[in-house]
Amino acid sequence: MAGRIGYRAAALLLAQRDPVLARLVAEAGLPRVPVARETHFATLVRSIVYQQLATAAARAIHGRLVAALADDVSPERVLATPAAVLRAAGLSGRKVESLHDLAAKVLDGTVILDPRRLAKLSDEEITARLTTVRGIGKWSADIFLMFRLRRMDVWPTGDLAVRRGFALAWAVPEPTERQLVPLGEPYRPYRSVVAWYCWQAARLYGRTAVTRPERAAGVV
Repeated sequence: MAGRIGYRAAALLLAQRDPVLARLVAEAGLPRVPVARETHFATLVRSIVYQQLATAAARAIHGRLVAALADDVSPERVLATPAAVLRAAGLSGRKVESLHDLAAKVLDGTVILDPRRLAKLSDEEITARLTTVRGIGKWSADIFLMFRLRRMDVWPTGDLAVRRGFALAWAVPEPTERQLVPLGEPYRPYRSVVAWYCWQAARLYGRTAVTRPERAAGVV
């Protein structure tokens, strides 16, 4: 795992080494990763709710879900709440199944969310556990690692905006998911920071709306 420096210090370090990143730091500023305001479990619940929805709709459904759970977003409460109540909040049947699967796997120990135990697990181990949950894929695991756990060397190659932003910033053809893997190697152990700037590049140079992935991690 990367050293103990944070996103901002890593960005300044990378800017000294790479003129493209130096320009992005100047244009987009230093990374802004606010502290999360909810539990790890609640963050993953939010991530599932927000999938494939516009931000406003996801926010409304998430608010109704939290109200249906009486502000107790815990595995026990999710499993104790009838599926019909969760559906009434606006969740699809698949998302209800995903929330139940997540809650069950947290309680049986498949998914580890205790901070002390998480600190001992590698990014790969955490991803492997998270992706056993129905509805949590590699992208969701990457976002959880980057913005909730603040792991510094995550490289979300499956994110289209990251690939597009890399192409725009470094003036290269847009890479495929497989092609982006080696392109991140020079930036170890701070690839999370480079990914953050790829999102900024897609927004700044592509002039298109880019969903802020931090929203799914509950840190904004």
